[in-house]
Amino acid sequence: MSRAKLAVLAAITVVTAAHVGSPDTYFEGAAGPYPVRVIVRSPGVVPGQAEIIVRLLAPIRITRVLVLPVFWDPRTAAPPPPERARPVPGDSTLFRGTLWLMRSGAYGVEVTLEGDRGSGVVLVPVQAVATRRRSLPMPLGLLLAALGVLLIAGAVTLVGAAARESALAPGQSPDRRGRQKGRAAMAVSVLVFWLALAGGRAWWRAVDRAYLSGLYRPRAVRTTVTAVRGTRVLRVAFVDSATDARAWSPLVPDHDHLVHLFLVRDSSLAAFAHLHPLPVDSTTFETRLPPLGPGHYRLYGDVVHETGFSETLTGTFDLEGPQTSWQPTDSDDAWLSTSTPDTATRALLPDGSTLIWERARPLVVNEDAALRFMLLGPDQRPATLEPYMGMAGHLMLTRTDGAVFVHLHPAGTISVGALETFLHRERGDTVTGTLARRLAAEPPGHPMPAFGPELVFPYAFPQPGRYRLWVEVKRAGKILTGVFDATVAPGSP
Repeated sequence: MSRAKLAVLAAITVVTAAHVGSPDTYFEGAAGPYPVRVIVRSPGVVPGQAEIIVRLLAPIRITRVLVLPVFWDPRTAAPPPPERARPVPGDSTLFRGTLWLMRSGAYGVEVTLEGDRGSGVVLVPVQAVATRRRSLPMPLGLLLAALGVLLIAGAVTLVGAAARESALAPGQSPDRRGRQKGRAAMAVSVLVFWLALAGGRAWWRAVDRAYLSGLYRPRAVRTTVTAVRGTRVLRVAFVDSATDARAWSPLVPDHDHLVHLFLVRDSSLAAFAHLHPLPVDSTTFETRLPPLGPGHYRLYGDVVHETGFSETLTGTFDLEGPQTSWQPTDSDDAWLSTSTPDTATRALLPDGSTLIWERARPLVVNEDAALRFMLLGPDQRPATLEPYMGMAGHLMLTRTDGAVFVHLHPAGTISVGALETFLHRERGDTVTGTLARRLAAEPPGHPMPAFGPELVFPYAFPQPGRYRLWVEVKRAGKILTGVFDATVAPGSP
């Protein structure tokens, strides 16, 4: 890998995975010498125009900000010239721009900053998927309908005039036969235009149905729970048919794991687990379940494909009966069973330490929340955080009804696995599985130093409602989980 690619990767030491019901991309890190926060607001349609917001997080003068979307497939044509993000009046640290996402799939958005410290570049993986159909505004629809009626009326009139008068000498008036010929031509033209409109409507409905059938939805997985020597084993199959298998592309490691699996007890949210199953084959994974209580569970599985496309797969399963013993499938596995948080802003952890949520203001939809936490040791003094899968911490949040689920890290909502697919991909990687095998052969990341006591997760809640948050940190070799509840208010209309 080139020095430039290593520099980009080194600039991003903490990142996150995919999301359900949270369409926008959030990133916080460094573009060379410039600390930045980047937000890419999804258009929701493909092709579509995404909004990109770049905020400088230090008082450094910037002269130009460029943004460029690069599609994952090396066989595509060269990308267009970069677009310029314009400064927002009244705020010298904020820049806004737009960029077109023309195809469904994974993009790497290159953000280039030029200023007093030279030039700096950062790559932000973005998933371009169509999730909705935009409706035509009623006033515009009525205007287009009126113009269409006028256009057809004019065309019918022209056809009648041409049939009635085109063979007459200048100044000569049409006779009775000519007028009948004109009326007959107009009748035929009305029929032709009606058939053309009917055919166009049928074609448009077919296109609309095809578009709706192609809207992205989180892939549902097939789950099976069995008992093996007194321990419950969860098997997760990511494809159900030969068609799915042909569409499924190889997975690449994300923080040294092919799958990050999250289990949440439905309705009560009283149990939570973060597991890392092992592969049975390329589309099936297994993990030993911790001693979770009986009930109905939601399942979310974060994966990254070798195309750079990261997604969260969803499913459900039921547990019956107790289980007392557990041997983790992976040393990074963790779980928690609790009915309610300790308080709105403080969570007492099993080792006697305390995790504090420093909530500065109420949470509002689509407003940057900057979820900020502080870890205090049993002596109530700031405590050191150990790296947990190379990061200072993890935050998982869900709306109580499951409409939103997201897995956050202090750099936002991008996947390091997706980033690595862009940094390692070569133009010869056109055979399925080539890049995945090379990434799987990469050695694990180097040991990282300890982090300070503070955690900050950039994010904006996409929907109003009640949420539960699980914050995972590591201290003295133990994975500790704090639980918090929050209510997100609707944004201003």
